[in-house]
Amino acid sequence: MTLFDRWLLPDGVEELLPPQAWAAETLRRRLLDVYRNWGYELITPPLIEYLESLLTGTGNDLDLQTFKVTDQLTGRLMGVRADITPQAARIDARCWKSDAVNRFCYADSVLHALPENQITGRSPLQIGCELFGSESELADVEVIRLMVETVRTAKIGVPHLNLSHVGIYQGLLAQANVSHAVERLLIDALQRKSVPDLERLTETHIADTELAKMLHALPTLVGNASILEQAQSLLHNAGASVLEAIESLSSIAEQLSEFFPDVVMSFDLCELRGYNYHTGLVFAVFVPGYGKAVAKGGRYDAVGREFGRARSATGFSADLKTLVTRTELESRRSGIFAPLDSCKDLLETIGKLRETEKIVQALSSDDDPVGLGCDRKLVKQNGQWLVENL
Repeated sequence: MTLFDRWLLPDGVEELLPPQAWAAETLRRRLLDVYRNWGYELITPPLIEYLESLLTGTGNDLDLQTFKVTDQLTGRLMGVRADITPQAARIDARCWKSDAVNRFCYADSVLHALPENQITGRSPLQIGCELFGSESELADVEVIRLMVETVRTAKIGVPHLNLSHVGIYQGLLAQANVSHAVERLLIDALQRKSVPDLERLTETHIADTELAKMLHALPTLVGNASILEQAQSLLHNAGASVLEAIESLSSIAEQLSEFFPDVVMSFDLCELRGYNYHTGLVFAVFVPGYGKAVAKGGRYDAVGREFGRARSATGFSADLKTLVTRTELESRRSGIFAPLDSCKDLLETIGKLRETEKIVQALSSDDDPVGLGCDRKLVKQNGQWLVENL
């Protein structure tokens, strides 16, 4: 390694410097205050755990994203968390054994072995909320409202809400009775909205022509609320679970429209993100000028089963770094410059002002107040220290 290379960070691993670091910390505090006011309790799980815990149940989808290391004390394999949600599920199941609804929030670092897409890094600052113990649609509505409130608090643009329900595809797939390998091919084709690939797969593996047509229809069911009426019409011969999923999606959308009459809402019944992770409603928020979701989540019931306590669950998360990069940063914080002096009355004045203000005291007579981020200064007049504009 050359001297030039020593200071380079790994690809996709970035640091926050002023003023973005302060912006991220300020936003983190604001959001945690919002979550606390909604009744969510703060948790801070460890950065590293035994791999079995991190990848239990729904966490198995995170296997490829998880860095693995060997514990020098036990010889067991450990993982650096790639998502805090499985840890929240463990805490709900094993550490916070209340039969009541549990609401948790968090804000901490995670690490991804691979970037999720071309515009994100591998070391997000994940912030989010998880709600355990309620099957009610009201729980999903609450979490989505909080997700939208998160984007609004970040002030990064008008939120655009996208909704889907994996139960629609799950219900159709259950009728198809295909192998796991074919299932993966169907999911891939649906996510790419490739009707030719779907037609080829269904022709080969699904004998029921009506079921095949319903699968072909899914890529066309993308758009505004009228899509739900089309879905009910095109999928009217599907099983009861499919129709119930469409009805639930419609009901939740109607409730959300009352809370957010100004938020654009769209639907994509081919959205199968986290198909093996989620069990019902999935949702995401987009903002103008950014091609990926800035916050996303969904329902993942029975997540704690392998921890010994199955619980209904719904939640969302966002990357603070992404939110901050979309934020129009405020100008450098103003401050008060104090001269190089150790007299008692000056130090007392500085101490009082520092309760509410940024005070930078000179370390030499050559210090530049403006260069130190100050727009005012302390001057002594008639035996008193007063604040003046520079």
